[in-house]
Amino acid sequence: MREKRHAPDYLLLAIVMALIGMGVVMVFSASTSVSHRLTGNPWFYIHKQLTWVFVGSIAMYFASHINYWKWQQLADLGIIVTVLVLVMVWVPGLGISVKGSSRWVDLGFTTMQPSEVAKVTLMVWSANMLATKPGRIKLFFKGTVPILAVTGLICGLVLLQPDLGTAVAIAWVVCVVLFAAGLPWGQIIATGSVGLGAIALAILVAPYRMARFMSFLDPWKDPSDTGYQIIQSLYAIGPGGLFGRGLGKSFQKQFFLPEPHNDFIFSVTAEELGFIGGAAVMILFLLIAIRGLRIAVRAPDRFSSLLATGITAMVVSQAIVNFAVVTGSMPVTGIPLPLVSYGGSSLSIIMGSFGVLLNISKFCRE
Repeated sequence: MREKRHAPDYLLLAIVMALIGMGVVMVFSASTSVSHRLTGNPWFYIHKQLTWVFVGSIAMYFASHINYWKWQQLADLGIIVTVLVLVMVWVPGLGISVKGSSRWVDLGFTTMQPSEVAKVTLMVWSANMLATKPGRIKLFFKGTVPILAVTGLICGLVLLQPDLGTAVAIAWVVCVVLFAAGLPWGQIIATGSVGLGAIALAILVAPYRMARFMSFLDPWKDPSDTGYQIIQSLYAIGPGGLFGRGLGKSFQKQFFLPEPHNDFIFSVTAEELGFIGGAAVMILFLLIAIRGLRIAVRAPDRFSSLLATGITAMVVSQAIVNFAVVTGSMPVTGIPLPLVSYGGSSLSIIMGSFGVLLNISKFCRE
């Protein structure tokens, strides 16, 4: 049995709490106008955000006190439950459809986004598969194919919701875990080629995805429709300058920027707090990458090392994608900014994941 050698990584905890605190402030600033317009209550979204921060804090606390190898024992069960809840989005009375997308499950007291659960459970299962028999990573059909098959099943269910951005994010985290486990370069190239081909096919078969992709290349070609989001985001970021317009003084959040408290919250941050505020957010995520990989390198065993790598990749890659989208560097994906954007199940699950990472840090080698 492993013995705790030291306290958890309090610096990582401080970084996470700093991002959450900034997120609460920016959600309040970004959501008051849209909240009042849609619900008549300017406090609606911030009240919900504070509730989820409270729930996430509880999840992070308990996860940090549950020894990480307990999750390894639940890996197989987690995958089964994940598939079931992903199917539940289409069950009448349970699934919730919004704007043509079936991505949520009604739990009665709240809603849950199963794809957020899938990110974590698939990561835990993959890490367990690669840790229990390290040698099979060299064997394509016995080692890599089973992991890719389960990943394909889960990503396929997410893609049917439809949610290409989250499906790609899930597959990316599994690929990072495979790479960290020592996947041979030949398999990396083959798997990457198939994955890119699948993404291209998913874009080609859906006209709205193709239109979104083409608008990314030239958003001003269709400024009132497919290019609208990117253009309004750039209109928010540009005037922010070095120090910003001032907290609460965003112009774009009033009527122009879509989802200012969610997917495009970084745009509002850059407009109100300027380059300094935007850079501070990016630096905090860079520090998460450094602390997370430090934990992965010093982790006491293969499972915890792969799990720490996966958690770090999950959060940091989502942040990078969000930064790229709001700056017009890639097509709009619908990926929120972790810990900062408004959100329920996403925020609490990510905070719980950091609890697992903090628990791993207790056992790291000096």
